Amino acid sequence: MSKPGEKREFKTELKQLLHLITHSLYSNREIFLRELISNASDAINKIKFNSLDKDEILEGNKDWKIQIVPDKDKKTLTIIDNGIGMSHDDVIENLGTIAKSGTKAFLERLNQEKAQAKPELIGQFGVGFYSAFMVADKVTVRTRAAGPNAEAVKWESDGQGDYLIESTEKADRGTEITLHLKEEAEEFLDRYKLRTLVRKFSDFVEYPIVMEVEHFDEKGNKELKPETLNSQKAIWLRPKSEITLEEYQTFYQQISNDYEKPAKVIHYTAEGRTEFRVLMFIPAKKPFNFDWEEPKGLRLYIQRVLIMETCDGLLPGYLRFVRGVVDSADLPLNISRELLQHNPMLEKIQKNVVSNIFDELNSLRTNEAEVYRSFFNEFGDHLKRGIGDDRTNREKLADLLLVQSMNTPKENVITLADYVEKMPANQESIYYLIGESRSLIEHSPLLEKFRADGFDVLFLVDPIDEYAFPSLGEYKGKKLQAIDRVPASKENETHPQEENFKDLIQLLKEKITDVGDIKLSNRLKESASCLVADANAMTAHYERLMQRMGRLDGSEGKRTLEINPDHPIVQKLKTIHQQNPADPLLELFGNLLYEQAVIAEGSKIKDPAGFSKRINDLIARA
Repeated sequence: MSKPGEKREFKTELKQLLHLITHSLYSNREIFLRELISNASDAINKIKFNSLDKDEILEGNKDWKIQIVPDKDKKTLTIIDNGIGMSHDDVIENLGTIAKSGTKAFLERLNQEKAQAKPELIGQFGVGFYSAFMVADKVTVRTRAAGPNAEAVKWESDGQGDYLIESTEKADRGTEITLHLKEEAEEFLDRYKLRTLVRKFSDFVEYPIVMEVEHFDEKGNKELKPETLNSQKAIWLRPKSEITLEEYQTFYQQISNDYEKPAKVIHYTAEGRTEFRVLMFIPAKKPFNFDWEEPKGLRLYIQRVLIMETCDGLLPGYLRFVRGVVDSADLPLNISRELLQHNPMLEKIQKNVVSNIFDELNSLRTNEAEVYRSFFNEFGDHLKRGIGDDRTNREKLADLLLVQSMNTPKENVITLADYVEKMPANQESIYYLIGESRSLIEHSPLLEKFRADGFDVLFLVDPIDEYAFPSLGEYKGKKLQAIDRVPASKENETHPQEENFKDLIQLLKEKITDVGDIKLSNRLKESASCLVADANAMTAHYERLMQRMGRLDGSEGKRTLEINPDHPIVQKLKTIHQQNPADPLLELFGNLLYEQAVIAEGSKIKDPAGFSKRINDLIARA
């Protein structure tokens, strides 16, 4: 046992670790207050638990509270609790040793990886305490354990490698930690700043956090009065049956700055090997600043203590529109944002949270169709982005999509499940066409064969669809096929009249240089021509998107021109070619077939003046 006034020295690896904690592992020094308040709250929890069968250890002191005492004259900040306190041996065990084991191995691994890793000591008592040295050049602890005969102990260190431990006088049970602040940290003596930090990080700690704050009496004289800084009202810890819709909405407004009612409230407790509470809100509409604000999402609390205002590890990016909190009793009070993100327990929580969001969105889609449609109009592009980003949940996200289709009135939408359910038995794939608007694509010549066969075609009009649907690939065992692209399995498919038109097609290939190939079409029923992309080439719509974004350098791909051998114009061309292969009408008609196909797909012809001249020539000849 140490003698009174004995100075003890940390081991070499502990000195290194202390330096690491105070200089590297915390990215935001403000959180020292959060850590010390959290430790104080834990100490009160322990005395309450221990007193269940030993009421005498309370010594009549049940006025649970955590006090903050700033002293500008002494340049000290003191945090006081009436929790379990520590004995002489407890102080050596908990404050004299940062971690009981694994410290050296952790340091070696951290050095090997040359980056922040996931240390074994995360969450062990003492690590959060030592965050105090980010703002203090000396820390003094006075503590007395519970029990009438307990002796008080004083611990003091400058964080440079040793500490002093000695007996002292302290009348009450509990611990007081005094930080002798560094000059550059004197901002933490400002009472307004301290109040702000408590409300930001520790507002839902269940015990009152008290500080004397300035008030003015009736005569205008300034005086200090005790004030409780935290609300202590963690709405997510209360049973759902006790919470009104108004309370939910008020809390939603507080954390989101959105004054619309949320479309859905998700409130539950996950129990089992990992226990945590969740309160989330699905917005009905995008807040006005949503598209340019910093990505948000869910706040992470650990036992009511705010750890991260935006925890990337709780939600994938495409669900960042969901607002709310997750409070875990099992997660450690991690050292830094970077280390916490890779905690395996956090990954389990994310899977659970995401699964519940999907379930609630499906419930909203099924039971409140108009509310869901309004939500989807606001956030559907985010769900579509998730299809490309999240391979694991791809089909679940696809279940949530709302789409227009050729056989559905323009004011209505369907799901992919609706589409599959109505597919004829002989239809092999889910067909879709992407364009700028329904009015543009619903008149496309590419639709003619599908109308004739009784197959529906999805009309996709969001730019993100070019990313989402090729990423989806298939749905419920049915492949998705863009109808303006030739499937690889049909690239070598020929038309029954191919031989009869062989010479004409060869001549047109020589005259029309802007196409990659010319073929007889199996898809056209009424129109004379259309353009399609090869299996792995850019479609016309995708090419137009890239042009607008400045990502094409003039090396656009050449698509295949398909011509309808049964169309009167094509028949006329065949007759002219048989009579005189050198007739200039062949080139005139051929270019017009190509240019009308370009216009029909929504693209711009390269030579509008030439197109006008060819039309005029045709009219003159007629």
